[in-house]
Amino acid sequence: MARKGKLVEAVAYLRTSSAANVGADKDSDQRQRAAIGDFAKRSGYELVAEFNDAAVSGADPIEARRGFADLLDRIEGNGIRTVIVEDASRFARELMTQELGILALIRRSVRVLTANGDDLTDSSDPSRKMMRQIAGAFHEYEKARLVAKLRAARERRRSTTGKCVGRKSHAERNPELVRVAKQLRRKLPKGGQRSLRAVAAELAKLGHRNERGAMFSATSIKSMIEA
Repeated sequence: MARKGKLVEAVAYLRTSSAANVGADKDSDQRQRAAIGDFAKRSGYELVAEFNDAAVSGADPIEARRGFADLLDRIEGNGIRTVIVEDASRFARELMTQELGILALIRRSVRVLTANGDDLTDSSDPSRKMMRQIAGAFHEYEKARLVAKLRAARERRRSTTGKCVGRKSHAERNPELVRVAKQLRRKLPKGGQRSLRAVAAELAKLGHRNERGAMFSATSIKSMIEA
C-alpha cells in the first residue's frame, strides 16, 4: 500500500469483453472504474491515467491489445510503477495470458494491484511463482518453435531450388508504410520521438496493420525506421 499522507501516482487498466459493454454509461466500465477509484482513494494512490481495452476477450494475446501497449508506453515514458485493475479476470481470464502480461510488467518493476488489495505481481506464493515461470517458458518455447519452422521452410526451399529467397523487407513491400512510420517516429507536438509502440498505434489508426490484421509489434516498427 502507499504510505499514509503521501499520494503515489498510479494508472488504471480496464477491459470489457463485449462491444455491448463499451462506453462510459455501461455497467462494466462503471463498475471497474468505481472499484479502482475507491481502492485508490482509501489506499493513498492518485490515478493519473486510465487505459482501456474495449471489446477485447480475456483470452486475446496480451501483446495484441492496444490499450495494454499504450499502458506500457506510459510506464516506460514517465516512471509510474503501479497499475490498478478491478480484479485478475479484468486483466485476463486465461491464466497463461494473465501471467504473461504480469510478467511483462514485473520486468519493468511494476506492481499490479486489484481493487481488493491483492498484489498480482507478488512472487512469494510458490504456486504463482511456478505458474509465472511456466508462462515465461511457454512464451520462449513458442518463439523458438516459430524460428525453427521458418528455418525449416528455408531449408526445404534451398534443397528444392538450390537457393533460399528471403522475405522482402518492409521497405521493399510497402515503401509508403516505412515513410509514414519514420515520420510518426519523429513527429511529436513537444519534440522528441514517439515510442515504437506509439508509432504502431498511430499506424493502426491510419489503417496500417500486419498480415494478421493486428497492430505492428515494436520489433517490426524498429525494422521499418532503420530501413
